[in-house]
Amino acid sequence: MITSKSLKTVCAMLFVSILGCGSDDGGSDNPDPTPEVEVLDPVAVSKTNSTKVYMHYMSWFETNESSGNNQWGYHWTMANKNPNNVDGTGKREIASHFYPLIGPYHSGDKDVIEYHLLLMKYAGIDGVLIDWYGRYDVNDYRMIRDNTEALIDLLDEVGISYAIVYEDRFLHAIVDQGMAPTIESAAKSDMSYIQSNYFNDDAYIQINSKPLLLNFGPITLTTPEQWTETFSVLNPKPSFLTLWYESAEAGDNAQGEFSWVYEDNTHLTNFYNNQYPNLDLAFGSAYPGFDDFYEEGGAEAGIGWSIDHNSGATLTETLSLATGSNAEYLQLITWNDFGEGTMLEPTQEFGYSSLESIKSFAEVQNLPNVFSSIYQLHTLRKAHANNTNIQKQLDQVFYYFVALQVDDALALLQAIED
Repeated sequence: MITSKSLKTVCAMLFVSILGCGSDDGGSDNPDPTPEVEVLDPVAVSKTNSTKVYMHYMSWFETNESSGNNQWGYHWTMANKNPNNVDGTGKREIASHFYPLIGPYHSGDKDVIEYHLLLMKYAGIDGVLIDWYGRYDVNDYRMIRDNTEALIDLLDEVGISYAIVYEDRFLHAIVDQGMAPTIESAAKSDMSYIQSNYFNDDAYIQINSKPLLLNFGPITLTTPEQWTETFSVLNPKPSFLTLWYESAEAGDNAQGEFSWVYEDNTHLTNFYNNQYPNLDLAFGSAYPGFDDFYEEGGAEAGIGWSIDHNSGATLTETLSLATGSNAEYLQLITWNDFGEGTMLEPTQEFGYSSLESIKSFAEVQNLPNVFSSIYQLHTLRKAHANNTNIQKQLDQVFYYFVALQVDDALALLQAIED
């Protein structure tokens, strides 16, 4: 008797047979035309926890292959680490106490972005909050912007939303290099860019019918008058959040605050108990720990405090604090700040345990644990990078995953492996 599941497996293997294996020079030895990949619309993950779960995300990583000068980016090296040095286990020397499961990567790599977003989707994460340094070509800001937009290009296909976390700390560098006459004019130019390129995107997060905008500060724009001037180019004005206890610096321009990670979990508890109830709009936070590499990396003085990961217990505790506070919105800190050791991305040290905790918190329904299969998809992408036919098959796996057709995705992955 042919069951539904076995029929899907047969169909998946037939798909592989039709495509053929080809060769790693692009499949030029296969004269048969490749069939079109079936593009499937994303299907929303069913969850019973109504809290909106957002992930703070860094797009600032660069490898020696992606850079224009064949150098690794600062966030893998800091001042004294060299990822070209590889130990006996295959690990590169990077500026972190922790090591990504897929190794150090380029944030603009579509295969990496696919891997990240599929993992988030199956963990029940609703959106990404992207750390963004502006539109100007200063330091590595252009690279961060380009990588951000590579990420945004795939978000809609996966069915994940996004918003911008604006960094105002380096506005003086724009003025010092003669690119803008004042810090306010530089910030206004950034806002105009955000409005033109992001706010009107269907995938952009809207709260109270206005686009969400967070600020990691304020640090440079520290008066209500400066923020009023900065937002004068925006219509509508955003639902604007500052860091915890900083909203007075933006005055009526701010609708609320978001919490962060600091010293120990007591600070988060105090925010929920004392500040959170007084805000019109507030984001809670959860994090796995904090263990920065700044001093060891020779970049700057260390932060001076740390929060132990406690084998996942810290993340469990901070997620529980959000539950106990009835947080409507939760920011996870962070997907991939390896320099500060707050990464929730799978690592050699923690595997997929953080994602499993988030999935449990979100109360994801009727989905098996496929994190290792998403890793397998990424591994096959890299192993067959020059094989057009296999890449087509992997494209189909991707669309099966975004449409939550898990059995089809797993069957096709297995057929490719065989």
